[in-house]
Amino acid sequence: MRPATSARARTVTTSTDPPAPPGAEGPRNPASILAALEAGELEVLGRLDGSSNNAMVVVVRPEGTQAASSGVAPIGAPERQIELGPDDLLAVWKPTRGERPLFDFPIGTLTRREVAAFHVSRALGWEIVPPTILREGPFGEGMLQHWIDVDPDADPIAMVNGDDPRLRRVAVFDAIVNNTDRKVGHLLPVPGGHLFAVDHGVTFSAEPKLRTVLWAWEGQRFDAEELAGLTDVRKALGSASEPGPLGAALADLLYAPEVEATRARVTDLLATGRFPSPRPDWPAIPWPPI
Repeated sequence: MRPATSARARTVTTSTDPPAPPGAEGPRNPASILAALEAGELEVLGRLDGSSNNAMVVVVRPEGTQAASSGVAPIGAPERQIELGPDDLLAVWKPTRGERPLFDFPIGTLTRREVAAFHVSRALGWEIVPPTILREGPFGEGMLQHWIDVDPDADPIAMVNGDDPRLRRVAVFDAIVNNTDRKVGHLLPVPGGHLFAVDHGVTFSAEPKLRTVLWAWEGQRFDAEELAGLTDVRKALGSASEPGPLGAALADLLYAPEVEATRARVTDLLATGRFPSPRPDWPAIPWPPI
């Protein structure tokens, strides 16, 4: 099922299956999307199939807008139509309360790590992570992230197997945030060639835990743009005594040792000037890799 789209209004058909990716949201810039995510009213459409942390798809409507639907269809209900106006957004909602406990990450912190990853992405200037915020919504506090409509003709598996150069920036980003779960399915190529990446709940551990399918550039030198991005992040982090804008944002979302470990990783990456290698005592690739 794929929603119909138009320049003025869109219609999403829902059933007992999870909603399909929405149509393109038009030429809205990240700042306006963030503002809409912050202020909008959320209407749950359904739960994402296979989500381990109770992720949901929601409509984000301008405050005070009358919803065109009548709530979430119960299990076994027939399909229903949901009209999306030109100012509505579709987004992923992950309530903190729905997180599955993990043995190596503190309970109730995954949504904040997702938001922290967006702040790093924004400091890099590469728009890897879709606009993401922390706010109140259904079931309490949670992470709200703009939904990305993927290119149906793109093949992320072929991209990884073919060492697509667009993945280099994602690999740099993952090294910064210490991503321990970079799978192929987290890569979202969109029409026009840009590449987004999502699912960053298991990031920013103070211990080295990089685990990814993107090892193609292991040991290779960063190019000029990658070094410039790392330099921008290091400047935005600042120091513990004088944090920059990124350092201050991360301090509100992560534990202090995790912020310091992030500073240390970026410093080390700039010092070596090369893509990192896997740890010999840690699995290099997540399972399943897709």
